[in-house]
Amino acid sequence: MQLALALAAIASCGVLAAQQPNFENVQIQVLPVQGNVYMLAGAGGNITVQVGKEGVLMVDTEYAPLAPKILSEIRKLSNGPIRYIINTHVHPDHVGGNDAFAALIPQNPLQPLKIIAHQNVLNRMTTPAGRETPQPQPGLPEDEYSTRFKDIHFNGEAVFIYHEPRAHTDGDSVILFRGSDVVSTGDIFTPGGYPFLDLERGGSVQGEIAALNHIVELTVPAHTQEGGTYVIPGHGRICDEADVVEYRDMLVIVRDRIRELIKKGMTLDQVKAAKPTRDYDTEYVSRNSFVTADRFVEAVYKSLSEHK
Repeated sequence: MQLALALAAIASCGVLAAQQPNFENVQIQVLPVQGNVYMLAGAGGNITVQVGKEGVLMVDTEYAPLAPKILSEIRKLSNGPIRYIINTHVHPDHVGGNDAFAALIPQNPLQPLKIIAHQNVLNRMTTPAGRETPQPQPGLPEDEYSTRFKDIHFNGEAVFIYHEPRAHTDGDSVILFRGSDVVSTGDIFTPGGYPFLDLERGGSVQGEIAALNHIVELTVPAHTQEGGTYVIPGHGRICDEADVVEYRDMLVIVRDRIRELIKKGMTLDQVKAAKPTRDYDTEYVSRNSFVTADRFVEAVYKSLSEHK
């Protein structure tokens, strides 16, 4: 109940798109990436699934009503226990299914389900009552970390969970599956649209660029810059290093343009009128885009203005 209330509060602040899909009509697509890793795409953020002899690890859970469909597809990949859920950040289209999966999965006291996230995710999903911290609730990350990274060894490979400070939010995690050579980015990287800089939840343009630079450092291209490390974005298609570099470069160029306009004393409305994203809008804006060009410019402007 506490998790549902917390997610409802987050959604009411405009984190979700204006209209959620009809979940009954949603089909879950399963795409092999490489190694032990798969991508599941439905109505919310992409889900990363790693399978092996020890069981199943999930990155993000989409929306609660989709949990039975998602679990059905996971069972086609593995009948092993779901041992880990890693949340990349707090937004409901990525963590909304946490409690549903906790309820659907039979719990083994010897191999309990662990939900991992950065401490800031848990902080934003819970509100202490007076001086007492609430008791653990199903679906809340109880295995939170507050260090630069956390690592586990599962299904024969090292899995690194890196905190990316003040990027898309203040609780973003990027996950590297070292053996499979796959990186799961959450909404730091969304190749089909401009990034959503959630300033209310600690996001910033400088942190977003730093996070994208780190993802580039984690990825290694194969011959002729194709393939190599594969990247599962928060939304959209499977990518590689070249796609992340292109996205990072776009953001750096737009950041620099807006920073120069701010130095000239231009107001937000004047900067919007100057259209500093004009040459990128055809690639990153569509009719159904959650982040419009104006919204993106406004977020970058406000983020830069905080640090003048």
